[in-house]
Amino acid sequence: MTATHSSANGPVFTLLDKESGHEFELPLMHASIGPDVIDMRRLYAETGCFTYDPGYTSTGSCQSRLTYIDGEAGILRHRGYPIEELAADSDFMDVCHLLLYGELPTAAEKQAFEDDITHHTMLHEQFYYFFRGFRRDSHPMAIMCAAVGALSAFYHDTTDIHSPEHRRIAAHRLIAKVPTIAAVAYKYSMGQPFVYPRNDLGYAANFLYMMYSNPCEDYVVNPVLARALDRILILHADHEQNASTSTVRLAGSSGANPYACIAAGIASLWGPAHGGANEAVLKMLGEIGNRDRIPEFLDRAKDKDDPFRLMGFGHRVYRNHDPRARILRESCHEVLEELGVKDEPLLDLAMELERIALEDDYFIDKKLFPNVDFYSGIIYRAMGIPVAMFTAMFALGRTAGWVAQWKEMIEDPAMKIGRPRQLYLGEVERHFVPLEERG
Repeated sequence: MTATHSSANGPVFTLLDKESGHEFELPLMHASIGPDVIDMRRLYAETGCFTYDPGYTSTGSCQSRLTYIDGEAGILRHRGYPIEELAADSDFMDVCHLLLYGELPTAAEKQAFEDDITHHTMLHEQFYYFFRGFRRDSHPMAIMCAAVGALSAFYHDTTDIHSPEHRRIAAHRLIAKVPTIAAVAYKYSMGQPFVYPRNDLGYAANFLYMMYSNPCEDYVVNPVLARALDRILILHADHEQNASTSTVRLAGSSGANPYACIAAGIASLWGPAHGGANEAVLKMLGEIGNRDRIPEFLDRAKDKDDPFRLMGFGHRVYRNHDPRARILRESCHEVLEELGVKDEPLLDLAMELERIALEDDYFIDKKLFPNVDFYSGIIYRAMGIPVAMFTAMFALGRTAGWVAQWKEMIEDPAMKIGRPRQLYLGEVERHFVPLEERG
């Protein structure tokens, strides 16, 4: 039995132990928007019980001022700003500054911030020997996990997490260097020379330059593609306490250096249920094969007994439209038009699948609309980014959110080392039996 009421110390949530008749009062913490939270910190001391919440889907693990999501209403806001406005009117550097420091930068602040990020994009020259130790066919995410973690060996002058200046420099270095690491991982897999960053290019344009230029000819970055990539980075910048962000916070709660924490986030992002979703979209399109087979696979998706699922449709958090998908749909069609993509079978198949699904009563009723992974995968394919790089692209944008979440956690006086509890179901007690006596 439970009840919520006010006490002398503010609103409380009351638990009644029916067996003993004892009542336990737990403080109720109010959110500025969204669900309130029952403060469970005294629960074990007062009741002798823990809560049981696999996946922590009903547990607030921290206080945060960064990102708000309302999945039912299709709302995503960073520091109060709707994602639609940020994607339409700002750029990725604006959003990085917003997440890190709480406000959109003034013109002077933005110039200083961009200059600092730009001048941190290069890697230590010895770092390039590190990449050559990998096999040529290594997955880019394997290289990124190792390389980002290794940054602490090259930049150990900014690993004092208690120094505000060290935190600032480490945050800027990570945002600046992750694209360079990702581009180097791609070049290495292709057997091409590594390309150094250029200080005269913007963040997204610089990444495309490092990916696609070579010493044999000039490469001019297409502004439509740069803008589309910049928008993808904005849409992936942060997404509340998801698996990889929670991983970064949990690693950081032990006092680990920021480079190790972000490497842990990259490892979590690599999972196919998280950052690998847009890669799964392309694999699904390859399985469907051509337009004529779409009805067959739509029927399979509707069959509860068939394990097949349409990847890139619906979302665990957004029960209606994914607000990021609406924005990226526009960019997707802009990119396809700019590149004049007409004879690419998979992209043609994706557009037909989108059209049918948006008109099919089953998908409309179930609210299984194309999500951000569906469109980002198509854009990456059109840009010529290989499927193995898709999750690495996700990491480019999410690094901003990871470092902002890490910074917020370190600066929170209520921070404690993460220590989830368990419901133990194993043997109670057994005694050792010598090998010769075991039957």
